[in-house]
Amino acid sequence: MGSVDPDELPGVYHNDATGGEIVLDSDGTFSATDVSTDDSSSPDDFSGQWEYISSDTSSDFIMLDIKDGGLRKVTGVQLYPSGRGTVEFRAPDEPPYLVLTKVKAP
Repeated sequence: MGSVDPDELPGVYHNDATGGEIVLDSDGTFSATDVSTDDSSSPDDFSGQWEYISSDTSSDFIMLDIKDGGLRKVTGVQLYPSGRGTVEFRAPDEPPYLVLTKVKAP
């Protein structure tokens, strides 16, 4: 993964193929629309708080703390920034399941 500046993470990320979208707001909140986080879940909408986690032992990631009971009772999901204007859902040491690309503000 490339170098990531956490201050550049807020914005709208979209996947053209699936229509899924994640909005990372600068106030630390997020919303996801029509997003599947792995191959065993169907697309869903969820929201909550996000935080960038820098790790010395593994890949840096964005922790999505999902509110209101979570997604399928999961309250935290990891989203990995790639350093190329994209974020991705993936299992450790596996190719990404869903890649979302940052779109320019209108």
